[in-house]
Amino acid sequence: MLSADFVIATAVGYVGLLFVLAYFGDRRARTHKKSFLHSPAVYTLSISVYCTSWTFYGAVGNAARSGLEFLTIYLGPTLVFVGWWFLLRRLVRISHDQRITSVADLLSSRFGKSNRLAVLITCIAVIGIAPYIALQLKAVTSSIQAVAGASEFGRGSLTGIDDVGLAFGVAAGMALFTILFGTRHVDAKEQHHGVVAAIAFEAVVKLTALVAVGVFVVFVGGGFENIFAGAAEMGVMVDAQDTFDGRWLTTLGLSVAAIVCLPRQFQVTVVENSDENHLRVASWAFPAYMLLMSLFILPIAVFGLTKMPAGSNPDMFALTLPMAFGQDALALFAFIGGFSSATSMIILESIALSIMVSNHIVMPLILRLSPAGRGDGHGVTRLLLMARRFSIVLILSLGFFYFFFTRDSNALAPIGLISFTAIAQFFPSVIAALFWREASLKAATAAIAAGFVFWVWCSFLPSFESVSPQVAMLLHQGPWGISWLRPEAMFGLDNLDPLAHAAFWSILVNVLTLTLGSLLTSQSALERIQASVFVDVFKRGQVSRGNFVRGSATANDLFFVAERVLGDRRAAALFETEARDSGVEPDMLEPSPEFIGRLERELAGSIGAASAHVMLSKVLSGSDVSLEEMMQMADETQQVIEYSQQLEKTSAELRSTAQQLEDANAQLRELDSQKDEFLSQVSHEVRTPMTSIRSFSEILLDANDIDESQRQHFVGTIHQESLRLTKLLDEILDLSALERGERTWENVPVDAEAALDRALTVCEALLRQRGVEVERGERAPPTMVEGDADRLCQVFINLISNAVKYNESDAPVIRVTSSVKAGSYVADIADNGPGIAKSERKLIFEKFARGQRGAADQSGAGLGLAISRQIVTRMNGALDLVQGSLPGACFRVRLAVLK
Repeated sequence: MLSADFVIATAVGYVGLLFVLAYFGDRRARTHKKSFLHSPAVYTLSISVYCTSWTFYGAVGNAARSGLEFLTIYLGPTLVFVGWWFLLRRLVRISHDQRITSVADLLSSRFGKSNRLAVLITCIAVIGIAPYIALQLKAVTSSIQAVAGASEFGRGSLTGIDDVGLAFGVAAGMALFTILFGTRHVDAKEQHHGVVAAIAFEAVVKLTALVAVGVFVVFVGGGFENIFAGAAEMGVMVDAQDTFDGRWLTTLGLSVAAIVCLPRQFQVTVVENSDENHLRVASWAFPAYMLLMSLFILPIAVFGLTKMPAGSNPDMFALTLPMAFGQDALALFAFIGGFSSATSMIILESIALSIMVSNHIVMPLILRLSPAGRGDGHGVTRLLLMARRFSIVLILSLGFFYFFFTRDSNALAPIGLISFTAIAQFFPSVIAALFWREASLKAATAAIAAGFVFWVWCSFLPSFESVSPQVAMLLHQGPWGISWLRPEAMFGLDNLDPLAHAAFWSILVNVLTLTLGSLLTSQSALERIQASVFVDVFKRGQVSRGNFVRGSATANDLFFVAERVLGDRRAAALFETEARDSGVEPDMLEPSPEFIGRLERELAGSIGAASAHVMLSKVLSGSDVSLEEMMQMADETQQVIEYSQQLEKTSAELRSTAQQLEDANAQLRELDSQKDEFLSQVSHEVRTPMTSIRSFSEILLDANDIDESQRQHFVGTIHQESLRLTKLLDEILDLSALERGERTWENVPVDAEAALDRALTVCEALLRQRGVEVERGERAPPTMVEGDADRLCQVFINLISNAVKYNESDAPVIRVTSSVKAGSYVADIADNGPGIAKSERKLIFEKFARGQRGAADQSGAGLGLAISRQIVTRMNGALDLVQGSLPGACFRVRLAVLK
């Protein structure tokens, strides 16, 4: 007979075997780049970490209680993997290009690289996974207790230890095991080949164990037909009446979201993917694996209901049936299979969550609070390792406390579905991030937060009903007796299953908030850039790895950052290698864009892609302030804020001053963000002519057999691109000076009509060249306004030239009218071109914005309208896009008339 001591000793030995596999797996992966560990088979088996003890034990219990409902947990992932071309392929491609390390990193990168959103997602994931961890503890504890209670001497050293004590021991052992197993280094982006090898081995173990139990049951029961016939004679029937009802469809939808958004599934499916083509194999192999896992679920459940004593726990049938027939070896194998299912989930879930916590919560705090002069990179590494280890302990502690408070529940499946509903709150934002260009940061943040609040109220809180009389009263009466706010009957909707009810309200509020919020809010420039990168991932090709504009940062500044994050040795080795490849001494190194891109990838491996990008953006922003000085100023600013908050308690006057300082600080942060976005756009615009100049120059330098006409053509092209680059830089400097208020003039009385006539005269040659007819409509008499004549003429010339450039009508027409209305001079310049699309009207006055309709000539930088609006604003007027008398675009200049 089996004893608890023997089973626990076997489990410890099994854990030791996993350590050995992980160790040698890491060594083999590092020394053999073409190792079988990089194969699609190992990749597919690692994805099977989705099949936890819930699947091994709970699916049998779910089948015994609810019939075919257990199939939904398998069908959801099957749909996702069969349709891998539409969702998973896009996820993997984006994650490879953007160096994404978690689902929090994915959403924060898409929505303007917002760390606040990443923190929100991380906190929700940690809380939402707690019931799932509790499920694994309950499964392992129940299986050990099942063995211990099978005979008089089965308890062994567990005598006197209840479920709580045993679960605490299991949780502590799992925490220690996971810390030793998954926190040996801080490189989040490095693929954990050793861990994946161990998980793949566990996948084989749990599949073989469950199939072995199934084959044994079918053999003992005389075949499938006899098992079901015998059950029918005893009145045991599989409940299939509720198939495809609300709960069935809800569970199916939640499993679709879970296979994508669960942190461990994102880790193995996306982060650990080394070859996008592995998805082709996984698309059929993983559903086949789940088919084998589910093949014997019903026979085991039905046979257990007919052969086991009344009151037996159906969740444990896979373990107790072999024991009941005296098959101790098979029972031990089944226990190891269930134990494998639990350990694989806890290992990878804890690793994935600890990476999210360290990258998005701990690392920003380290950068904010650590002394500016500190260059000890090992200190940062130690702090990150400590943070990940503490996170693992915290995650398992939350799972244990949830188990402690809900231990009276006998079913495993409902516990797992609580976590599925929590993680499903990420799914609408993930879909929007991948496919909806207009989805905004504010909307995604509000949607996830709102869905989480409804999940806590409708799903998480009711799970404590059996242990809390207050919660039970709340469920039956509602808060303050308000019945329509009852957690399981919100707004009077009391005819739904509790799971369907919680999922319905939380996902509905989530989707509505995301949709309406995105339609009502605008995106920042960085959000628009990232939206284009994500939505058009298959149109843009390979994303540049070194997409930075290098400012005044030196190699010392970059080394300071690398040393703090990577440590002395890794940072020194990286810079020495670059210096050797460049043929210079390390102290003479000039960082190239390629090296900066390589450094970003190294930093992303330790602190995540978003944090690495933000750190380098600060250093490379072109500021004259060094990184040490920047961090000192940040520390001094923090001290000033804290001191102001103390004074705020004693003086109303100082409270007002502190508020003003806070507002100014917010404005500075906004300006800094705008500067980064502006430089990113400038780099794109400058790169185009520079690339052309470089290409033709290389042809002239390398080719000796070109004739004189070709040489003149190439030189002419270089000259034209140089003029274009000079014009672009002039416009950028002009706009920057206008925005800073450095390029000012004194507004004096000028004749607006004279400026308009002068602009028409200047553009006359352009109008004739393009064959554009000018209709001079109603004109105002000579009208005096306050402004600058040359600048006002510049505005009119820009509007007229735009009307010509963007007009591809067969008979192009421009209509110019002016009038004096209500004390204002109004001039309209309209055309019969294609006009401006509704989606572009809000952005047309933004920097680098160009209309996409009818623009055969895209040589402009997209700064003309932005400069024109700044000029008119300085004259106390307005420049707007209005509905004109012609079918195309119409721009209106409005200036106050002098009295």
